[in-house]
Amino acid sequence: MSRGTGVAGIRNSTAGGVLDDFRIVSEPYYRPVGQEVELFEAACDSHVPVMLKGPTGCGKTRFVEYMAWRLGRPLVTVSCHEDMTASDLVGRYLLDAEGTVWHDGPLTLAVRHGAICYLDEIVEARQDTTVVIHSLTDDRRILPLEKKNEVLKAPPDFQLVISYNPGYQSVLKDLKESTKQRFAAISFSYPEAAVEAEIVAAESGVAREAAKTLVRIAERARNLKGHGLEEGASTRMLINAGMLVRRGIAMDAACEVALVLPITDDADMRDALKAAVAACI
Repeated sequence: MSRGTGVAGIRNSTAGGVLDDFRIVSEPYYRPVGQEVELFEAACDSHVPVMLKGPTGCGKTRFVEYMAWRLGRPLVTVSCHEDMTASDLVGRYLLDAEGTVWHDGPLTLAVRHGAICYLDEIVEARQDTTVVIHSLTDDRRILPLEKKNEVLKAPPDFQLVISYNPGYQSVLKDLKESTKQRFAAISFSYPEAAVEAEIVAAESGVAREAAKTLVRIAERARNLKGHGLEEGASTRMLINAGMLVRRGIAMDAACEVALVLPITDDADMRDALKAAVAACI
C-alpha cells in the first residue's frame, strides 16, 4: 500500500496502535461448559479457522470476547446482514478532502494488524459476499485486495471466527459446503440447569434461588420449541429477567417483559408461557 493512504498511513505513524480500541482490557465473565477454551486455543495455535454453532443467546459472542481477552488479541466483530457486500468486509475507495482514499474494511483491518475477526451470524450475509473469506481459510492465509492490486498475507496472530444458528437454516440461508469444510466447528447449547443458574446469577446479580427459578421457566419454554415457538428462551433472556428482578420487579412481571413478550406475538403461545411462569414461581 502506498504511503499515507487510508489505514496504512495511520499504521505507519502509530506503530500498531490502530486496533487499541478493539482490545478487551478487562476479563469478560465466561463459564466454560466443556473443552471449548482448549479447542479454541489449539485452533488458534494451528491457524485453523473456527465456526461456532448454537442457538441464539447461548454465549457464542461472549465466548469469543473471552478468548480475545485470554489470548491478548484485538477483536473485530462484524454483524452480518443480507445487504452486506464484499466491499463492506474488505474495504473501498472513498472521497474525502484530500481526494480518493482507500479505507480498509473490518476484515482487512483484522488481517493487516493480526486481530481476531468475528463474523457473527454469517448465514445472514449473501453467499457471494462470504466467498471472500475462502483464501484466508486454507494454507494460503491471504486476502486479495483486487481494487488495490494488493495481496495481504495474514500474520500468525490473525484468527477468523464465524458463528451461526443451525436452527435458522433454510435453503436460502445456509453456508455452502465449500465454506463449512474450511472450519473447525465448536457446538454450543444451553448449559445444564445448575450451570445455567450459576451463569444467570453471576451475570444479573440476582439471588441463586431466583436464578434457578428462571432456569426452570426457560426449560418449560424450550420444550415448546417446534410446537408454536421457533426458539426457546435463551440464557441472555434469563439474564435480562434476572436484572429486572434484582431491581425489585416481581418475578412474573419480569418474565413477561423479558421472556414472554419478546419471544412470540401469538396470543395462545403467550398464555402457555405465562402458565409456565406461574407454575414455577
